[in-house]
Amino acid sequence: MYKRTKIIATLGPASSDAETISGLIQAGATVFRINFSHGEPEEHKERARLVREEAEKLSANVALLGDLQGPKIRIAGFRKGSAKLVEGAEFALDTKHPADEGDETVVGCSYQSLPADCQPGQTLLLDDGRLQLQIESIDDTRIHTKVIVGGVLYPKKGINLLGGGLSAPALTEKDLKDLDVATDMEIDYLAISFPRTAEDMHYARECAEKAGCKARLIAKIERAETVADDKTLDDIICASDAVMVARGDLGVEIGDAGLIGVQKKIIRRARQLNRSVITATQMMETMIENSIPTRAEVFDVANAVLDGTDAVMLSAETATGKHPITVVEAMSRIALGAEKQRSTQVSGHRMDRQFQETEDAIAMASMYAANHMPHVKAIICLTESGNTPLLMSRIRSGIPIFAMSEHQSTLNRMALFRGVIPRYYDISGNNRNTLLSDAVEQLKGNGFLSKGDIVLGTRGDQVGEGGMTNTLKIFEV
Repeated sequence: MYKRTKIIATLGPASSDAETISGLIQAGATVFRINFSHGEPEEHKERARLVREEAEKLSANVALLGDLQGPKIRIAGFRKGSAKLVEGAEFALDTKHPADEGDETVVGCSYQSLPADCQPGQTLLLDDGRLQLQIESIDDTRIHTKVIVGGVLYPKKGINLLGGGLSAPALTEKDLKDLDVATDMEIDYLAISFPRTAEDMHYARECAEKAGCKARLIAKIERAETVADDKTLDDIICASDAVMVARGDLGVEIGDAGLIGVQKKIIRRARQLNRSVITATQMMETMIENSIPTRAEVFDVANAVLDGTDAVMLSAETATGKHPITVVEAMSRIALGAEKQRSTQVSGHRMDRQFQETEDAIAMASMYAANHMPHVKAIICLTESGNTPLLMSRIRSGIPIFAMSEHQSTLNRMALFRGVIPRYYDISGNNRNTLLSDAVEQLKGNGFLSKGDIVLGTRGDQVGEGGMTNTLKIFEV
């Protein structure tokens, strides 16, 4: 049984050498995340180069995901390195306070619009919600608060407003500079942090196109506003090529109690709207230090797999953790275990819907036939853009989808799709009338298929043009 759920590994100091990257690919990672919040451009470029180099050695198709920092709103620094906030004490945030002169009574903040975005009675959350401040009053650039939940506060920790409402733009000046770096690296996916609306994603796409970046855009769902109503969420999903359930800041803003229901809803809606979806943040966090996961982490990963997520993402676990390869191996085992459940292999997706596009109808017909015919071993999809395999992968099935293309960018893109196995296939030297049978022979030669296997194949009459899939064939190897 092959693993259908994809694994995203974040690169960092613990995973910057060729041997480790090779080990991560062999352990099951198919997407590598480069976090622009940390590190320098040259470090990012070198890691990207190593990923491409090691993937080529292993004949593996992997994607590079660049994650822009976005408008993460943070406090400034402290004169003594940190400050202890005591419950019930007064504490202020001031946008004009000197950057490194904070103490137990006040700290600076570079986000100049913070006072305008807040109102008395609201709650500010610092350091991922570990400290909580109730706003008492606002005086020009200074926000006066009372400490509700205290603790030690360190420099550069994030600020969230309970319930959302901070108006920071989707892309900062740093993001625009990093976008140029991502373009040079030929990133396959670009994650946009803290978008509030579909307009933020449209703006990000305009900026990417202006920079010459051809990456697919991922909306990181991490603001309360994005999940406040169905229309806003659906609009953001439709404005993106994929979405990420970024549970860190999202959990802080909406509260942990509501997070699991929202996660399930985002996964469900993304699949219904034919978008890929990633589940992220603290999935195997204890494995930063430990060599085995907790039972809670096992259940967390498995539940995301059962819900139908395309990918599960590792952050510090592979970027700075002690066991980067071991954690990917553990996550692969968990995903495989969850995928054995019958619920992951049956689907009622779009059974009551009409189709406007031919490739949509072919994708649905293929998966319906595969799921209802006995002994079907594989689906072979010849593709230019990767769109037909994406549509197929929205339908739950235990049958592998071999998506075959001659375009490396398409193969990389499909490394994120659940249940899809990208394979290079050069159509230039093949007879157009025998493309599917020649593809079968290639897969047979690679050990994926055997004589007598029943397979389904799809292709388009207009070879070389995307969006033209119009043929479904069922045959025996």
